[in-house]
Amino acid sequence: MRTRRWFLRTSGLAVGVLGASDLWLKPASAQGLSTSLGPGRSRKVLVAVLQRGAADGLNIVAPFSEKRYYQLRPSIAVQTPGQQGNGSIDLDGNFAFHQALQQLKPLWDSRQLAVVHAVGSPDTSRSHFDAQAFMESGTAGKTTEDGWLNRALARASENASPLRGVAVGTTLPRALRGDRGAVALDDLAKFQVGGGTSPMLERLYASAGDAQLKGQAGGMFEAVKRIESIRQQPYTPANGAFYNGEFGRRLQQLARLIKSDVGVEVAFVDLDGWDHHANEVGQLGNMLNQFGQGLSSFARDLGDRMADVVVVTMS
Repeated sequence: MRTRRWFLRTSGLAVGVLGASDLWLKPASAQGLSTSLGPGRSRKVLVAVLQRGAADGLNIVAPFSEKRYYQLRPSIAVQTPGQQGNGSIDLDGNFAFHQALQQLKPLWDSRQLAVVHAVGSPDTSRSHFDAQAFMESGTAGKTTEDGWLNRALARASENASPLRGVAVGTTLPRALRGDRGAVALDDLAKFQVGGGTSPMLERLYASAGDAQLKGQAGGMFEAVKRIESIRQQPYTPANGAFYNGEFGRRLQQLARLIKSDVGVEVAFVDLDGWDHHANEVGQLGNMLNQFGQGLSSFARDLGDRMADVVVVTMS
């Protein structure tokens, strides 16, 4: 057991786990994420959200019962729970959410949300860039050509979906790079290959002599076709969910992909802007507003489907 004082000395990272089921992660990690479904079974989905930079875990989930927290942070500590208008949100009498995370409190109360506090890499680098590279590689003190999320995918069968691994953003992150197929898309409405020349390009790559190139290109064109079928159906978020901002827009697209049953197994979403070297009080609240609102809307939109989805956030 670690003391709270040890926690205050070592904490610099907060990880959230959001999902309706606490049982599937163990078999998923042991056996690989399944690519085939039996009767009555739903596909399990793991979503990783990286808060790029260095999110201040001590002000996101504050140990408000510890006096030293306020002694060491006289100007930036969150207010204690109960402060009129701007107090933090009491979780268990010892820890509290930042006041901007009010929308996540119902998920905590319903035991759909867990906080894993004071965890981190044994590597002592103080570089955000290096630390993030190690996190995405799934290694400490070194990087690899592939990422941990790509390695979480089981080897693909011949009929595997080209959308098994999806990054909602402009580039494929290190976490999803590797020999398991993955695709980056920033906007479902604009995802295409070659515009009007797509059929010609597809025929060209289909005749390629390089088997690997042919297979990768075939998967890409198949992904385009599946996304085109999604675009033809109008989409309205369910259960009154309302997405806002860029982070919300990306989560909405991911929810749409998951509910369309196109074969998503792992997904990755970036939220940049957590380097608060100055003016943290104002900046952190703004970031947490979109963070909390986006995750809350995502869970609301998926509804009962959250029983098969786990979201892990990290920084």
